Amino acid sequence: DRIVGIFYQGSGNYGLDTPTSDVDTKLIITPTFHDLAMNKQPVSTTHVRANDEHIDFKDVRLYIQTFRKQNLNFLEILFTPYAIVNPIYKDEWDRLVAARELITHYDPVRAIKSMQGVAYTKYKQLENKSPSHIEAIEKFGYSPKELHHLLRVEEYIERYIHGESYANCLLSLQADFLKHVKGGCYRLEDARWVAKTSIDRIDRMCEEHLETCSHEVDETVNALLDDVQYNIMKIAIEKEIR
Repeated sequence: DRIVGIFYQGSGNYGLDTPTSDVDTKLIITPTFHDLAMNKQPVSTTHVRANDEHIDFKDVRLYIQTFRKQNLNFLEILFTPYAIVNPIYKDEWDRLVAARELITHYDPVRAIKSMQGVAYTKYKQLENKSPSHIEAIEKFGYSPKELHHLLRVEEYIERYIHGESYANCLLSLQADFLKHVKGGCYRLEDARWVAKTSIDRIDRMCEEHLETCSHEVDETVNALLDDVQYNIMKIAIEKEIR
């Protein structure tokens, strides 16, 4: 009863999955009454499965807050067709799904800055010899996966700025090309040039857009998020106490 739902995250939501893609998920849970009474920290952790796929455990209170941060990596679960929602919370979760376009445009300034931040993370990870990249870097000299993510975010930002629906922005119009990039089609020097060109263009687009876009947040979305969070918590605690 503590599970609100489990949601697929990653390449399949962007039309970029391949037969070897991992199936990573986000699991949203409610706290117990004891957690609240003892003022325990909300759960936020990642479980790595035996096959190296990830399940991100997140307290519903924290996840509702991530919607306000406008990070596309968290918002995507409102659009994924691959989700299992606990029936006792389904009516409340469906309210979020019904308002997902409003939620994803709750704070246009934060949305753009968040996307720009994701792009910079991908750019900096291009040649970073972290454990998850070491094999690719030894083979290519860089991480093709991070490059394809950077180019995906560049396309995403451009389409978001030009007013396309969030649902459309998630699905790449150049899926075959991005899969090719992910497979390592560029030599190291070419990859560096492509990445630098991409991040420079992202900076220009974001700076120009931020000069003209609205800096106001949608208070109706604020009220909706608060109400859904309250109702889910109420259902969970009442059910536990009974």
